[in-house]
Order: sequence, then structure tokens, then C-alpha cells
Amino acid sequence: MHSFYIPNMTCGGCAKSVTKALHSVDPQAQIETDPAARQVQVDSTQDESDFLAVLREAGYPAREDQ
Repeated sequence: MHSFYIPNMTCGGCAKSVTKALHSVDPQAQIETDPAARQVQVDSTQDESDFLAVLREAGYPAREDQ
């Protein structure tokens, strides 16, 4: 399970874009977004760096959330 903090994910539309970007890395990933907290959780075996890279490319730079 990966957990990311995405400062500029502020609405449902942003969450939809983030989900689409994450699914481009792993279409089978289980993704939960929380725009109010600006957090996303990704249940996947893919490497975390792949998700961080695709989020950055999509305009949603993220960092690992503890």
C-alpha cells in the first residue's frame, strides 16, 4: 500500500485526474482519494517511484505520506 500527499488535489475533478494517471501505471490498482485531506492511497505491487513520476507528469506532484 502506497500513501501519497498531493497538495494541489483539491476537488473531485482533481481526484478523477489523479486516479486516471495512477491507473495508467497499474490498471488493477485499488485507489482511494480524499481531496479534502489531499491524500491518496494506492494498493498495488508497482514501485512507488512509478506512481510519483506519473503524478508529476500529470501536474500533481506528490510526496510519500506517512
